[in-house]
Amino acid sequence: MSRLELLRWAACFAGLLLLMVSLQAQAQKPPAFQLSLQRTPEALYLSGRMELSPEQVVEEALLKSVPLYFVWQADVYRERWYWADRRIASVTRTLRLAYQPLTRRWRVSLSNDAGVNAGGAGLQYALHQNYDSLADALAGVARVTRWKISDAARLPVDEVHHVEFAFRLDLSLLPRPFQIGVGNQREWNIEVRDRIKVPTRVEPERAPPTTGSEAAELPASANAAVEADVSAPAR
Repeated sequence: MSRLELLRWAACFAGLLLLMVSLQAQAQKPPAFQLSLQRTPEALYLSGRMELSPEQVVEEALLKSVPLYFVWQADVYRERWYWADRRIASVTRTLRLAYQPLTRRWRVSLSNDAGVNAGGAGLQYALHQNYDSLADALAGVARVTRWKISDAARLPVDEVHHVEFAFRLDLSLLPRPFQIGVGNQREWNIEVRDRIKVPTRVEPERAPPTTGSEAAELPASANAAVEADVSAPAR
């Protein structure tokens, strides 16, 4: 191998390392981050909360009545030592955060549909919640309690499963004129990823205790339906 070819390989390797570091920084967990699973005889539930602190440029866009779309996604996998893990369930919920200048309040809307149209025009919202402050609205966006992500029938106790979780600001759902250039700005890259094992212990069906000190949250009852990945046969 010539010296020029070695330099080319070194440059490609360095670029790959920089890309990996960049992706890792973008998916870094926020300072306050909690994620847990509850397995009951009926279903598998996910509960999570995190602290969102958007950059000033993002807050300024909100104050100009530009809506933001935050997406929660959870994929349940059955682990296989002899083959790639098989996805058995996938759920998504999209939350639209918007400022209402006339009332000076913040509104969070929950949709069960994945965004299919630019600007989020194709989303059908099931629930709405109003907040007096941006901090309270962000707390509602960044928390979910007992989100049903899979039926228990899909999780045999003699198999090993895990959940791949993602939370992100979906820039593709922003108004189209506003999308130009924001994807390359670090301030707009809000993304959290994690992986958690499904517990083998099945707990009795019970709702977690709530306290009045927590900000109001959109209920998890209006969740997206579980969708099995049936593109490939079970192995």
